Amino acid sequence: MIQSLGLKDKKVLVPRGKKEAKSFSRLLESFGGIPIEIPLIAFRPVTLNDKLRQVLETLHTYDWIIFTSKVTVETLLSLIGPDKLPSLPKIAVIGKKTEEVLRAKGLKAEFFPSEFVAETFVEEFLPYIQRGVKICIPKGNLAREYISDSLKKAGAIVDEVIVYETYMPEESHDQLAKMFAEDQLDILMFTSPSTVDHLMSVVEEYQLKKHLESCLIGCIGPVTENKLISYGLTVHASPKVYTVEEMINSMNSYLEEK
Repeated sequence: MIQSLGLKDKKVLVPRGKKEAKSFSRLLESFGGIPIEIPLIAFRPVTLNDKLRQVLETLHTYDWIIFTSKVTVETLLSLIGPDKLPSLPKIAVIGKKTEEVLRAKGLKAEFFPSEFVAETFVEEFLPYIQRGVKICIPKGNLAREYISDSLKKAGAIVDEVIVYETYMPEESHDQLAKMFAEDQLDILMFTSPSTVDHLMSVVEEYQLKKHLESCLIGCIGPVTENKLISYGLTVHASPKVYTVEEMINSMNSYLEEK
């Protein structure tokens, strides 16, 4: 079977760091696309504070821990150390990649939703909640509070703790501005609302919004899509399955139909 090549020779923004970009770029290349790797987002652990220290020392007292991204898994486990892994509470996750990273660490998720969004997670996780159940949610500094608020309303005791900070790498600013100013990007792909905000901060700083008009836009998930729409941007590809592979497939299909 001949591979469809709607993406052939299209220059596509890959908004991830070098390590995370490899599989993303390989997928694009398999469709004939030209990946342009400019990380729009990076992560760093927060400085250990009293609240974080207390949560780390009492993790074994929780009934559940909820991981909403692979970064939360990697960061939290690096903070607690391997000797405390056997005493972790039951684990719930959002996202295929999150579950894969967890499994690679030798841990098993007791619950994951049918769709990788907070709203579906809450709907399907609520039957596990009884009044007084104790839950820990490690998160980034920009994460939504929807899960925490919803579970608290159901009677759970929820402790959210920030374990990492999200930022845009400084070296990406000039690189991204140059690519836009020279109209060197055909397609933009976004994996989170933060990647949208970080790109738009550069666009607005350098007054480059008119250069977005010729770009096609793809994204993962309704929250990211809504963020793009809030900036007045048109989303051309937003698949029902929230993975990079499906986003690329969706954009390829859009181009073929067009």
